[in-house]
Amino acid sequence: MKPLKEVAQAYMALGEGERKRKEGVFGEAVEDYRRAMEVTRGIPAEEVFDHDGFDALCHAGLSSVFVELSRYEDGLVSAELALKYFNRRGELHEAEGLHWIDAVLSRAIALARTGKQAEALDSFRIAGEMVEERKGEMPGRDELRAKIESNISMLRTSMPEDRSKRKAWWEFWS
Repeated sequence: MKPLKEVAQAYMALGEGERKRKEGVFGEAVEDYRRAMEVTRGIPAEEVFDHDGFDALCHAGLSSVFVELSRYEDGLVSAELALKYFNRRGELHEAEGLHWIDAVLSRAIALARTGKQAEALDSFRIAGEMVEERKGEMPGRDELRAKIESNISMLRTSMPEDRSKRKAWWEFWS
């Protein structure tokens, strides 16, 4: 198979994964994302192809799908793999910026569901900042903001208060 054909098949599988994720067919979306990455492994090393960037796009989608399937540990692993690339080379204002935000948000949800509230809170805050900083069109921006804010609020109320920040009663009078 020629590399151009493999690249086309990989992007078609990625597109199918994205479509199925939006339609709520999560099990099939997982298969499509994995198939997309598998197809690119056949591209010869001498060919110019950004394997890391393509895998990051796939893992961003996988992390979101795993979270929807309540497979939080898998979602966390995929989110971390995606963020390994995006945190170094991601462009928030380009098309891949939406995938970057998805990976951060999926990581936050997975952290919250696996009992890592403090880390989850930080990730939700980062996702909120990214949504605010992103310029241009972003479908579902308001719903995303509301989702982030509700999760931040929920985490704040569920987390124990840091007693080290409390003052003793006599410190208020001095």
